[in-house]
Amino acid sequence: MAELAKYIDVTKCTGCRGCQVACKQWNGLAAVDTEFSGSYENPPKMGGDTWTKIRFFETEESGKVKFLFRKAQCMHCTEASCVAVCAAGAVTKNDRGVVIIDQNRCIGCKNCVVACPFHAVGFSEETGTSRKCRMCYERIENGMDPACVKTCPVGAVTIGERDRILIQAKEKASQLKAKGIRTWIYGENELGGLHVIYLLDDKPEAYGLPVNPQVATASLFGNWLSALVGAGILIFTPFWLIFGHRGEGIIKSRGTGVDSNA
Repeated sequence: MAELAKYIDVTKCTGCRGCQVACKQWNGLAAVDTEFSGSYENPPKMGGDTWTKIRFFETEESGKVKFLFRKAQCMHCTEASCVAVCAAGAVTKNDRGVVIIDQNRCIGCKNCVVACPFHAVGFSEETGTSRKCRMCYERIENGMDPACVKTCPVGAVTIGERDRILIQAKEKASQLKAKGIRTWIYGENELGGLHVIYLLDDKPEAYGLPVNPQVATASLFGNWLSALVGAGILIFTPFWLIFGHRGEGIIKSRGTGVDSNA
């Protein structure tokens, strides 16, 4: 079957947060305490009970304040670091490109939480497992759109076959270019190709996206381990087990960025 992708056109997004509400309702995710951080973002960050949120970025245009909105969620990477570092084999990518965490196999080691370059994986204290967007795959299997797609009032979030989504994004980019508007397409090639494609009207970094996201490697994991220990997070799984079989392909093929085990 053809791989899927979400298409997020930020030029349409109004920052209404309807997708956030729909995600929590469909997945039965609890509300979380928030805090004033000088931003209109709420909740303050993604986590085990917040799988998507609208990011707000304040900028200036022609001397006036301008807000940039971006829907953040799991990017369902082709070269997925969460898959590479999962010692329990709980994180897998299916034939449609959707990365899913098997809640029955997850041991709660949090390696995937630290490994994700998009900070899209969270840990649930309630379940003791890592959780994230699964693209509402149970809805897709039953002929329905993901909850966030269904609820978006302006059509800023859609879903379809990845090849067609890229064509759609490039056609819209050409239309905007003809009007003198610069655009960026994010997700076509990053990490082997993401299954969330953004059409941006500013540089990726202006929207809080990494310019060159990296897939997990042994050297990077050493940095993550230091960060986890510094944060007081216990790693239950030894290094050799993490990279002994699931990460072997990614480490050996680092030059090409291809995970033979994904």
